[in-house]
Amino acid sequence: MAGCSGSGSEKAASAAPEVVRLDYAYYNPLSLVLKQQGWLEKDLAQQNIKVEWVLSQGSNKALEFLNGNSIDFGSTAGAAALIGRANGNPLKAIYIFSKPEWTALVTGKNSTIKTVADLKGKRVVATRGTDPYIFLLRALDQAGLSEKDIELIPLQHPDGRAALEKGDVDAWAGLDPHMAKAELESGARLFYRNPDFNSYGVLNVRAEFAQQHPALVDRVLAAYEQARQWAVLHPAELKQTLATEAKLSEAVAARQLERTDFTNITFGAPQVATITAAGDVLKKSGVIEPGTDVAKTVKDLIDTSFASKLPTATGATALK
Repeated sequence: MAGCSGSGSEKAASAAPEVVRLDYAYYNPLSLVLKQQGWLEKDLAQQNIKVEWVLSQGSNKALEFLNGNSIDFGSTAGAAALIGRANGNPLKAIYIFSKPEWTALVTGKNSTIKTVADLKGKRVVATRGTDPYIFLLRALDQAGLSEKDIELIPLQHPDGRAALEKGDVDAWAGLDPHMAKAELESGARLFYRNPDFNSYGVLNVRAEFAQQHPALVDRVLAAYEQARQWAVLHPAELKQTLATEAKLSEAVAARQLERTDFTNITFGAPQVATITAAGDVLKKSGVIEPGTDVAKTVKDLIDTSFASKLPTATGATALK
């Protein structure tokens, strides 16, 4: 990547890259809008910078890509970004692309499972390192259980849905749009929902990229804001974009969007509290090191300086 050759000169370090690499994800509708509309490509073409898109199947994949320098910007859940940061992944969470209720605990339409407590001893599928997995841990913790009380089957989200529908597992920590698809097309039941355990959709940037190319981070967020405002003003077209890009029926796309709020873009006290609470359970569950200072890790993760410059930013909170 141009500008990162390690020549040692300040000029080389800040030289514009030839390509800016972003992920797109079916759980991040704004990324689909941005990819489809081409606004960022048009903007960066003025600087002879190309845009490259990489599909993330889940927060865990986006974190892998960021850590491996395969992308510069990646979409994750806030709590998943915290896992990455706690495990040494040098990323910054800079923008909230949605407040979704994108995960719940799901079982088949004929299942006898009714409560989280009923999961004891059961086979439950989830994707480690993602919001559904963290949601499952928090739900179990609230019911006085832990991961040790279930048989966790680790699969990526689409495979999790397939395993539930085949009857290979008893329950699934689902993720939209796969969850909406299972709900509408196979009668799957969302037996435990808790919107407050969903840890926001956040856009992350590699810390090195943000340090070397802050003006480009501004340009990317400006394009994201354009996509967000378009999404709010064009709900029918947004539904069509999601259906087309993710290969969903319009009914499934509509169900996912019913559970997605695009109102807030900045990190305030509610977002910090949700991510911190998830971090506490992750530490208790052994997903992150027991010695982790969760509050400090959240502070190191979140960078409000970029989104707070956007004209539409409201309620931006300086972390102290």
